[in-house]
Amino acid sequence: MPIRLCAAALALAAITITPLASIAGEQLLKPVDVVETKALFGKIESRFVVPSRSRIGGTLVQLDVSEGSKVTEGQVIGKITDQKLELQLAAADARIRAAQSQLNNAQTELTRNEELLARGATTTQRVDQARTAVDVAQNAVSELQSAQQVIQQQMDEGALIAPTTGRVLSVPIRLGEVVMPGEPVATIAGGSVFLRLDVPERHALGLVEGASVTIAEGEGARQGKIEKIYPLIENGRVTVDVAVDGLSDTFIGKRVLVSIPVGTRPALVVPQEAIHRSAGLDMVSIKVPEGDRSVTVVPGPMVDTPEGQMREILSGLRAGDTVIVP
Repeated sequence: MPIRLCAAALALAAITITPLASIAGEQLLKPVDVVETKALFGKIESRFVVPSRSRIGGTLVQLDVSEGSKVTEGQVIGKITDQKLELQLAAADARIRAAQSQLNNAQTELTRNEELLARGATTTQRVDQARTAVDVAQNAVSELQSAQQVIQQQMDEGALIAPTTGRVLSVPIRLGEVVMPGEPVATIAGGSVFLRLDVPERHALGLVEGASVTIAEGEGARQGKIEKIYPLIENGRVTVDVAVDGLSDTFIGKRVLVSIPVGTRPALVVPQEAIHRSAGLDMVSIKVPEGDRSVTVVPGPMVDTPEGQMREILSGLRAGDTVIVP
């Protein structure tokens, strides 16, 4: 019986040792290039912000939008009136009626002279003078009607038109206020939204259009791409635009945390499995001429490499070491 127990123990030991030996491996440590990122805040911007301006001076008597309202291009969002234009329109109507009366009188005079000419009771010169008077009266009526149309057009331009489809950001004017021609009454954000970043100029040379950007939003994260890098540096900052699909446009100007790639750097990395804890320290086993030895290391963050996610080693190892991966 003791002989059988001893044989079973040996067999169990052989089964336990064999798998460990099969998965053990060695990795020659050498620097790899990892992407260096910079965490900063980006601001949600709309593609363009345009004001709805008053085209005439007057008093704001109607305003149909407020901050946050949705508008469409060409929509009437308010009205400005000028009482002087109404008085000018009434005066133009009176002048047109007077000119029309003169025209009617000239046409009557022309008809009478043509009848007298047919009976030989007047001269051709008299008829020509009457015909000229009719032409002058007709031109006067046309001129006054055109002037009336100009006044009417000015009154129509009192309507405030939304220049684009979007959301109203601000309304600096209130009902009853007097506005001047060209003064903005409402500011409208149109088009899609994107992120605008101000990156320190020391990272300018590491920025690449098309690079992937990580946006922290809510509980998760989403990816965006650098779509434009502006060449002008102001106050030590480079302006960068990032396109993000599905970015919320609820709050224009909202700050969002962004992780943007600004270049690459060499780093020593090992698989996470190569690091083990001992006495509260992080240890890595390496091969030395005398055999295996565990050294204390300071691990860094997980980084992406061509072989997958690896743990960066900040200190404790150097290039050329052979790391034992259990």
